[in-house]
Amino acid sequence: MAGGRAACLLYLCCFWATTLSLPTPAIEDHDVDGGRDLDIFDINEAAGLNLAEGDIVLDEKQTRNSIIGEEYRWPRTVPYYMEDDLEINAKGVILKAFEQYRLKTCIDFQPWSGEQNYISIFKGSGCFSSVGNRHVGKQRLSIGTNCDRIATIEHEFLHALGFWHEQSRSDRDDYVEIMWDRISEGREHNFNTYNDTTSNSLGVPYDYGSMMHYSKTAFRNGTEPTIVTKIAAFSDVIGQRMEFSDSDLLKLSRLYNCTKASTFLDSCDFERENICGMIQGPGDTADWTRVSAAAGGPTTDYSNLGKCTGSGFFMHFDTASSKTGDRALLESRLLYPKRGFQCLQFFFYNSASSEDTLKIYVREYDKEHPNGQLRLVATIDGPPQDLWQLHHVSLDVKKKFRVVFEGTRERVGATPAGGMSLDDINLSETTCPEFVWRVQNFSHVMDTVAEDKAIFSPPFTSKEGYSFQMKLYPNGKAGNPGELSAYANLVSRPGDTGQKWPCPWKQMTMMLMDQNPHIQKRMSNQRSVTTDPNKKTTSGQLFWDDPCKVGKEVPAPDGTKYCRGPGSGTAAYLTHLRARSRDFIKGGDAIFLLTMEDVAHLTVSQPIPPTTAGPPTTTAATTNGTTPDLCGSVLCLNQGVCVMEEAAPVCRCAVGDDWWYYGDSCQYEGSQQASTNLVLASSLGVLGAMLVVTVVSVVCVRKKYKKKSDNNMVLENVNADKAT
Repeated sequence: MAGGRAACLLYLCCFWATTLSLPTPAIEDHDVDGGRDLDIFDINEAAGLNLAEGDIVLDEKQTRNSIIGEEYRWPRTVPYYMEDDLEINAKGVILKAFEQYRLKTCIDFQPWSGEQNYISIFKGSGCFSSVGNRHVGKQRLSIGTNCDRIATIEHEFLHALGFWHEQSRSDRDDYVEIMWDRISEGREHNFNTYNDTTSNSLGVPYDYGSMMHYSKTAFRNGTEPTIVTKIAAFSDVIGQRMEFSDSDLLKLSRLYNCTKASTFLDSCDFERENICGMIQGPGDTADWTRVSAAAGGPTTDYSNLGKCTGSGFFMHFDTASSKTGDRALLESRLLYPKRGFQCLQFFFYNSASSEDTLKIYVREYDKEHPNGQLRLVATIDGPPQDLWQLHHVSLDVKKKFRVVFEGTRERVGATPAGGMSLDDINLSETTCPEFVWRVQNFSHVMDTVAEDKAIFSPPFTSKEGYSFQMKLYPNGKAGNPGELSAYANLVSRPGDTGQKWPCPWKQMTMMLMDQNPHIQKRMSNQRSVTTDPNKKTTSGQLFWDDPCKVGKEVPAPDGTKYCRGPGSGTAAYLTHLRARSRDFIKGGDAIFLLTMEDVAHLTVSQPIPPTTAGPPTTTAATTNGTTPDLCGSVLCLNQGVCVMEEAAPVCRCAVGDDWWYYGDSCQYEGSQQASTNLVLASSLGVLGAMLVVTVVSVVCVRKKYKKKSDNNMVLENVNADKAT
């Protein structure tokens, strides 16, 4: 089944050629970013925020003191609470960000169940967080409008976990030059550095590719960059907002003493001779062999495709030299699941006969089956193809197990050279993407498709029965040349039944896959949009209504017709420069992983625990047993944050390098300049008073001396008269 679907997708990948000239929808596409590539700091600047380093909240007790020390770390399982004002799309992306933390680090996130300290995520006027665990009870983290990109959310949570920005390291000036005259007035403090008592690089070299690095245009006052990298090649690398870099993950692992990730199970690219601990299965009659090329194909592995000719290895079952009925079993090492669901991902090259099969089993171990029991999960079939195909297989294993790849020669009689090949196997306790859209010769597509011309994926249908497409502008929408622009469109086809219109709360995610062999090292780029059934256009139409009502009828490659609704997405999905970096394009091809998930459950408020561990810090019990948020009735001005202190709500005011707010509601503003002026005025006042006192004293002394002198003169005259 999986092989057939992959073949279908590959056949339809050129569907764009038939749709370049289709009429535009009746309703204009909605750009969630307003046509701009909005970074965190752009969003916060537009919101009028003036936070430390652009997105860091410093409370009056912190004032840039050290976060080095265990007291500023969270437990590895971080409690969180999603407040009701969050956008539904943001809630869904937050959960996706948590999955990336689980996959790549030992950090986990669990709904708040009464812990004394927890992170409360809300929709503020921008994207911001405190640094480290502030031990204030309810520690707020804002995911406001346009902050619902997965990398933005991961960035803010890295702050909460204890990290400053990369360019604030003490050794920053060895790697970049700050152009101070190009920085907007009043934003110079965002480029401060910290010494080793405040920020620790944890022995990791400076990382231009960190998601915690400013872009070259951060806080600029014109068109020139504010940050110039001392190695010019990294000028357009800094400021990436795709995913964690390797160094981001290394620093996080060192800070929290991670030894393994929460949901990662295994990865193998077969570059080492030990083939990642995999074994030839018992009872087989043929073997998988580790090779760098195979007769009949492939001529290279997938890990190094298009990079290093003649290098790299993969596993191959040679069906041509086998006998009919021969079985080759390749089994993973022993694995120990925790979640009860897994995703197996691998690349498969089939140069065998169309009659031969690849089957995926799990061998499960328990007391009744100490040697394991095989259970068939999926069969990969279909005709041979001259390329490496990506496959996903969902597993549901709850006990110790191995993954088993069984290749079987089914063909009777002679067969040409060929066989089955496997490479870049990854297994994690995550959900598999639902759909794969492979765009072949993607580099050529980017170079040749005109600006403002779209290509379309085949229509995909979710398990709830809703169909959608990804619309991609390879050279950007009008006004966005050099960008990939991406939109999700609902579609409806003849015979569709069971859908409810307008479409309620379906989140569509469009991921351009970084095809790095190791799933933990990938920096894939993704954006999500959610169908809000209440969303209306300026003309009052329901945006996510039946595509046959709000869209246009368009032809399909098979000659049939269907309806395509308006799209929602972004004109600034990814720049060409970044799309050509890393492994987004491998062997000339790009792979998009697409999903449509029901997120209606996120419209319901997250339950508030009836009790808290330890003394109450953010809530107080009421007579009906509920625990309302007392901060809800407190207004903190000037980006102040309400926290609970000794069971009472108080405002923690924003603090910068040379400015701060104070007062019960953070209503007063102070600054070093004002303080300096006050001190200077006070000093001048004191000096003036001293001068007055000195002058008065001198005058009084002179008057007294003069009076005394006059008396002496009179007496002398009297005495003189007496003498005469």
